[in-house]
Formats: sequence, structure tokens, C-alpha cells
Amino acid sequence: MGGGAAHPGHGHGGGAGGSGPLDVWPPALALLVCAAAYALMVRRARRRNPAQGWPPARSMSFAAGLALLAMALLPPLAPFAHRDFRGHMAQHLLLGMYAPLALVLAAPVTLLLRALPPHRGRRLTAVLRSRPARLLAHPVTALLLTIGGLVLLYFTPLYDTVMGRPGWHWPAHAHFLLSGWLFAYVIAGPDPAPARPGVPARLVVLGVAIAAHAAIAQLMYGGFWVEVHAPIAEVQGGAEIMYYGGDVAELLLAAALVTTWRPVRTPRSAYGTRLRSVRRPTGRLEEGIPDGGP
Repeated sequence: MGGGAAHPGHGHGGGAGGSGPLDVWPPALALLVCAAAYALMVRRARRRNPAQGWPPARSMSFAAGLALLAMALLPPLAPFAHRDFRGHMAQHLLLGMYAPLALVLAAPVTLLLRALPPHRGRRLTAVLRSRPARLLAHPVTALLLTIGGLVLLYFTPLYDTVMGRPGWHWPAHAHFLLSGWLFAYVIAGPDPAPARPGVPARLVVLGVAIAAHAAIAQLMYGGFWVEVHAPIAEVQGGAEIMYYGGDVAELLLAAALVTTWRPVRTPRSAYGTRLRSVRRPTGRLEEGIPDGGP
């Protein structure tokens, strides 16, 4: 990474030091509820369609996502993240990048659609196709939410404000998790997303996100415009965690995206000429006819 002077340290924003029962039990209970809800939906989906079932890999991915969330929200990392900026950044990566990708690959929306009665499934589908949902689930919207949150947190006094007040870190955690889930969902999620563009467009958005994360980490390491009042070694260490840990997470996201790429193969006729598909006004794909045909 590039060098430069880190932001001068003025002491970490204290006030949220230790981790008591009120910090441990709520996230632990929430994770258990999520695990039970997912298992219940898997059971219902298998009952509704025994032949189709539910892939065990999806369930394993959801369990991995919950495990990553537990690592981020429970001791020993959670109390360390309140005392040290490096721990905070590790927590941020788990909440905002690694856990969301695992949860998205578990296809919870698809599972919910299979588990719900048909009339409720149609309602959920209508919500997913609504204008607000399409706007929210657009890759550019997801990009602005995830990158904008980083800029707002680390380049304004917001970080010190959050860390200096007990309980204020939970909204920040929620933003990391939800914006990270949304970004992973619109980029590489197996769940239905009506506003999702093609793979090339999503690769462009992912490339912009990679460049933005790298730029933020470089600025943080060099101490440019950063409003994190922590020791220089902590700020630079956190920047390195963000830079290299973010690269790994984004490579995993890119790999998940590439696996969804299904190039359209143009069939050939018996004479070796390529067939092209014709769409009629109804939008239904009709039989191919040779190039140069009527």
C-alpha cells in the first residue's frame, strides 16, 4: 500500500468499552432466531415439494453466514472492536462483506417463496417487482449505500460520535450488514431481482466498488481527510485490513458473479449456419431461423 502520514491519534473514542450481557445476549438470540426460521422454511419447502427439496449447500452457506456474524458481534472480537480501530475494521469486513455474501448465496428469498402459500408468494413477488423495490435493488443504489456509508463514517466526525456513545454502534452495524447484503444480492445473488442488469454491467459496478474501497483505504492509511481519532498505528493497521481483506471479499463476490454467467449459445442448423432467435411482440422466444432468412 502507499505510504504517507496517518491521521494523528487523539485517543480512541471511548465509552463503549466492555461487553456485558446486554451486548452479548441480543445478537446471540437474534442469530438463533434466524437459524431456527431458516430451518423451518427449509422444512416447509421440502414438505411442499419433496421432489424438488432444498440444496444442502444453501443451508450450509446460511450457517456460515450466521457463524461469521457471530464472530463479528460476540466476544472476543466485539469488545476488542470498541477499543481498537483494527478490531473495528475486522468487524466491519465480517458484517459488511463476508457474512452478507454467505447469506445471499443461501438464497433466502427463493426459500421463502417456496415455503409460503401460493397467494402469499404472489404478494411477495409483487413487492419485489414494485417500483421502490426495483429502485432499491439497482446496483448503482447498492453501490452508493455501501460506499457512501464508508465515506460518511470515516471522513466525518460520525465515527467518534458513534464510538463515544453506548448503543450507537448498533445502527452502524445494521447499516454495514444491510447495505452489504443488498450489494451482494444485486451483484451475484441467486434470488430473483427484477431490476438486476446483465453480468457485464454488474462487473462494471463491482469494479467501481473495488476501486472505491482501495481509494478509501489508501486515504485512510495516508491520513488524508480521515476523522478517526485513534493512534496512528491503529488507523494504518485498520486501513491495511480494509485494503487486503476487502480485496479477498471482492474476489469471492466476483467469483460468485461469474458462476451466474450463462452465455447464450447460438444454435447451428444442419448446414452449419448460425440460427438467430426472433422475438415476436408477445416477448415469447420463437424458433430460430438461419441468418439471411426472411
